[in-house]
Amino acid sequence: MTPVPAAARAVFKAALIGGLLWAVTACGTEKPAPASHQDRWKEPASYTYTLRSSEGERALIGTFRITVRNGSVAKATGLDDSGRSVVADLPDAVPTIGQLLAELDQARRDDADTAEAEYAPDGHPVRISLDWEENAIDDEARYVITSLDVT
Repeated sequence: MTPVPAAARAVFKAALIGGLLWAVTACGTEKPAPASHQDRWKEPASYTYTLRSSEGERALIGTFRITVRNGSVAKATGLDDSGRSVVADLPDAVPTIGQLLAELDQARRDDADTAEAEYAPDGHPVRISLDWEENAIDDEARYVITSLDVT
């Protein structure tokens, strides 16, 4: 058996220790999951808001004034041609803010390429951006929420 020089043993030990330190610290570098909307804002039972829904090839495109009562859409008014068409043809497609947040949470669970929200100081969302596959065409969704009036 050939003896290993002291310098080689020292290099081996340093590499071993460095590798162990890297492995231990790498465990803590994973990005934390985004906070659930439930950590930010509790949806009131009744409110009115304006929704501008854009991007992608989907039914819910347009601008709407939406009234929610007891957690369900009670009234939706299309504020542009697209919005009026959705309200006339697919009134059940018009969501509550809670349903928009549920879509955001589902996109995060599905590991969508983009599932982001911006929030007002009171915690309600003001913008939700979704893109399930970065290189796919027309799978995006953008929601802009304005004029929230809690009743």
